[in-house]
Amino acid sequence: MKGLLRVCVGTAVLVSASVASAQVFNPTIYTLDNGMEVVVVESHRAPVVTHMVWYRVGSADEPAGQSGIAHFLEHLMFKGTKTRANGEFSEIIARNGGRENAFTSLDYTGYFQTIASDRLELMMGLEADRMTNLVLTDEVIQPEKLVILEERRSRVESTPRGILSEQVTAATYQNHPYQVPVIGWAHEIEGLTREQIIDFYETWYAPNNAILVVAGDVDPAEVKEMAERTYGQIPAKDVPARLRPVEPPQFAAREVVLRDARVEEPNWTRRYLAPTYTGGATEHAYALEVLAEVLGGGSTSQMFQSLVIEQQVANSAGAFYSPDRLDISTFGLWVTPRQGVDLETAVAAVEAEVSKVLADGVSDAEIARAKQRLLDGSIFARDSMRTASRVLGGALASGQTVADVEAWPARIEAVTAADIEAAAAAVLQIQSSTTGVLLPEAS
Repeated sequence: MKGLLRVCVGTAVLVSASVASAQVFNPTIYTLDNGMEVVVVESHRAPVVTHMVWYRVGSADEPAGQSGIAHFLEHLMFKGTKTRANGEFSEIIARNGGRENAFTSLDYTGYFQTIASDRLELMMGLEADRMTNLVLTDEVIQPEKLVILEERRSRVESTPRGILSEQVTAATYQNHPYQVPVIGWAHEIEGLTREQIIDFYETWYAPNNAILVVAGDVDPAEVKEMAERTYGQIPAKDVPARLRPVEPPQFAAREVVLRDARVEEPNWTRRYLAPTYTGGATEHAYALEVLAEVLGGGSTSQMFQSLVIEQQVANSAGAFYSPDRLDISTFGLWVTPRQGVDLETAVAAVEAEVSKVLADGVSDAEIARAKQRLLDGSIFARDSMRTASRVLGGALASGQTVADVEAWPARIEAVTAADIEAAAAAVLQIQSSTTGVLLPEAS
């Protein structure tokens, strides 16, 4: 039920593309007197509503030495409050025919329920209760700590890909807290105390540090009245600024190699430090989205056509880019060689595609096709109220505005070949890259 927010290549493209749907969502936006932002998206296709609360705090906001505390608190939010017994929150939602979940990422933590629209105010009351009245005792903390440590073992430590991904991420950033895994380091999870968790909860969980997104069969005016009766009764707090260390310039490429007997086929990835919508050289973000689609956005992309279809040196190849972080991100490439082809040959083919982009740029035809694929992808996202909630909430929690979300299609359309050349030259620099290599155990 509870877990980390993980973004894969396909999801990154969908989430990025789906922001175009904000023009269709036409959200109603207001702020309660206590500072809580509210976004409402109407859709009367079914008598259902998605109710989400986002907190502007994630793993990158954790105190040094307390990694995993944001994710730990996410688990504990399903325990008891001053007015509800342990487990009662989830029992009430299930009894009313709803579904719930939660997630923790680098920049935010979110909680949501999907339920019949006439149960919306009940959901608001439950979330408002645990925003301020959570009861944290060692009796609930210590057993949950064992659950989280087991989650870490099963998700990370039991798989070669999980181990390598964590190690590559740690090497990618030299100073920024994005180097620390969202779930936390095992030894620091073990050391988290009740006092530390309570302090984190009381510091960050406040209405003026939260965003409420309601999407579905609702009336915005009625939602506002409900929000005022529930969340509006909670006083604001003095929430600290999100102070993040700045990543220094990088001057040396890094390579992380993992050999493991469980590996059946080698895999190669390379991540370059890259700006986002709100961090670093932000003027390159939209061009990088298009470039990622040109290079590795599916079976019609440049890398797939060249490496898989024409040269037949790879089983799969692609690119990924996450522009929606609060701070800097990465632009990545990956390849899995075809059986019988050595890894060096496949990697050389990837690097040749990068060199081609840096030397010759990207054709107008490739750019047009990539833009169209991105914009087409947004059409499918418009039908999902959960997608609307995730796109809008995630944008607001990571430094963007609703206006930024609505402007996404126009900004993608405005990307030119010159923009892509400039972005590629700025980002595809080997000295600011980290390469991960996954290999079978040496004989």
